[in-house]
Amino acid sequence: MQRFITISTDSWIGKKINNGVIYLTESSSSENQKRVNANSKNEQLEKFRVRNAGHPLTTNQSRKVSDDERILTAGDRGPGVMEDVQFFEKITHFVHEEIPERKVHARGYGAHGVFECYESMKEFTKAGFLQEAGKQTPLFVRFSTVQGSKGSKDTARDLRCLGVKFYTEEGNYDLTTIAFPVLINQDAMKFPDVIHAYQPEPRTGMPQAAGNHDTFWDYVANNQEALHMTLWVMSDRGILRSYRMMESWSVNTYLFVNEQGVATFVRFVWKPVLGSHSILQDEAQKIGGIDPDFHRRDLREAIDKGACPEYELGVQLIPQKDEFKYDFDILDSTKFWPEELIPVKAIGKMTLNRNVDNEFAEIEQAAFNPGNVVPGIDFSNDPVLQGRLLAYQTAQYHRLGSANFQNLPINRPVCPFHNNQRKGFMRERIDVDETSYHKNSLTDNTPYTTPPEEGGYEHYPTKVEGHVTRERSGKAINDFYTQPRIFWNSLTTIEKQHMIEALNFQIGSVKSESVRQQCADMLVNVDRELAHIVADNVGVKRPSGTNVPVNTSYPSLSQASTPKYAYSLKVGVLVGNDFNANEVKNTIKILEEYGVFVVIVSEMLGIVTGDDGTTLEVDDTFLTTSPYLLDSLYVVGGNVKNQAKFNADVTDFINVAYKHYKPIGVSKKGQSFIHATENNNLAGVVFAENNTNFGEDLVAAIAHQRFWDRT
Repeated sequence: MQRFITISTDSWIGKKINNGVIYLTESSSSENQKRVNANSKNEQLEKFRVRNAGHPLTTNQSRKVSDDERILTAGDRGPGVMEDVQFFEKITHFVHEEIPERKVHARGYGAHGVFECYESMKEFTKAGFLQEAGKQTPLFVRFSTVQGSKGSKDTARDLRCLGVKFYTEEGNYDLTTIAFPVLINQDAMKFPDVIHAYQPEPRTGMPQAAGNHDTFWDYVANNQEALHMTLWVMSDRGILRSYRMMESWSVNTYLFVNEQGVATFVRFVWKPVLGSHSILQDEAQKIGGIDPDFHRRDLREAIDKGACPEYELGVQLIPQKDEFKYDFDILDSTKFWPEELIPVKAIGKMTLNRNVDNEFAEIEQAAFNPGNVVPGIDFSNDPVLQGRLLAYQTAQYHRLGSANFQNLPINRPVCPFHNNQRKGFMRERIDVDETSYHKNSLTDNTPYTTPPEEGGYEHYPTKVEGHVTRERSGKAINDFYTQPRIFWNSLTTIEKQHMIEALNFQIGSVKSESVRQQCADMLVNVDRELAHIVADNVGVKRPSGTNVPVNTSYPSLSQASTPKYAYSLKVGVLVGNDFNANEVKNTIKILEEYGVFVVIVSEMLGIVTGDDGTTLEVDDTFLTTSPYLLDSLYVVGGNVKNQAKFNADVTDFINVAYKHYKPIGVSKKGQSFIHATENNNLAGVVFAENNTNFGEDLVAAIAHQRFWDRT
């Protein structure tokens, strides 16, 4: 018997009438559906949130527990008994808590947010969430590294990824990007090989979260399409300051398709509003031991403090008629699209504004798939993308244990979904229909298909010709050195020095002399001087030959011109008692007005008191924080019980900050800690003495971030 129902006009559910019967059906297109707003996903998730505080302890069958500390035994000193079903439930659930971690991207963190469209992109795509200025779409993101396990460190020199799940009115759209504009392989067939080479060596299980070993560099030297992305990993972009400061690209080429059926090649890029910033190799290694959760903690703390990370979504567009216009293959994921030739158009902004309530339920169980697209976004013939479309779905089946992983709250669309898929492990949905097949007459062939003109998804009718083959043609596809050379040319002197240091460390860690020599021989194609410096440092012969004759450079490839702000950077205030209260209060007030995160550091937790009775609460001690975790210092000084230890700690913090080119502010009472000599120029050191603009000058120095001219 069919169900008769009254349906309101603003319902998610449409209606279809046949022979006087109303059937429950999905609306035909996004224009006819209830509008998604910025809070739609949060409202949906609220239905699944459980707050256990304040309730009695029960078993999973809701039987109240009277004792949760001891197993049942035969006598007070006897063996356990088999009837202890309470213990059995508790321990078996505990030992089954973990699920298989991701093969890659195991280490990560996420947050909720919203995307706001800047202007209608109707000219290029019919995607509903890009049709009008001001339209907001809820989303969830997950940042991750690639090589290391779930328990590895955040600051490894590595490729980083960003998955964004848009909860649109037309279904979920997953946009996956990486922190470089190029990928390491040209074809999906080679993905297992490069990951096998990159991850820990199978005999030893080492090294963890590191590429400085024989198998990785052996792979790069013998599969030189990998050289380009490897150089990006060796650049400053391989060791980020923060996920909030991570630029990321789709790398793969997609299609925008508009209502007229016209397709345009598109690549996506997220540009952080705070700019793209990095740490130094020494800092990355130290922070990895001091705080392995550095990036995760930074993201969560910023959102908690209201400094919500923002990223502009940009697109690079190439008309179909210009597919072969450039001297690189636009479908080759190992090649970037230069912004100077193919400009980035900003089309919207993502704001991350809410932290997760449960790391496992929301981050670990989040499942992304580049195949999750909406009408108006389609796939090109990019061979890496074609392989990724198959790999992600089966990976989630394995990792999450069921084909029903898409019903998990974090993965569930905010719009309804109806199909004939049934059963499977942990099926939560209760489908009450008589039929579960297509076509049918018993339920009037519902759920029914939707024509493209009413919102149904239709693949772009790409013209295909040729024979089935594994061959790839074209001169550009085998040019492994031109773009790496352009990247090298585009770097500043200090950025080049950092890359040389990274190569010296990475290749210098390789045990095989043959592999080290192959790497030097490969690098000569990028830059002759670079190859000679590395060869000298890693103990092999200087290669013959020289680099490819390319002088092109693109400023967009360097981080030198990135935006710089003091906002949300951390300053450590090193302070004891009897500090200059007037100066410190005014300085902290100015810092906080500019959004700088102020961390009060002293010898012990508690209160420090100024010369007028003003008190400051200590956030960290010299033991619980580190100069490596701070972006800058404000050296105040003061009196404490163990003055010698305090002075030594302050001096140590200053030395580390100075060595790493960080800004340092010095109060009137703190001048004894730092002096100009013939060996240092104190670049980036700001003194309060005789400086009425000290607070503003310190903010400007913090915004500058690094003073590379420091001696």
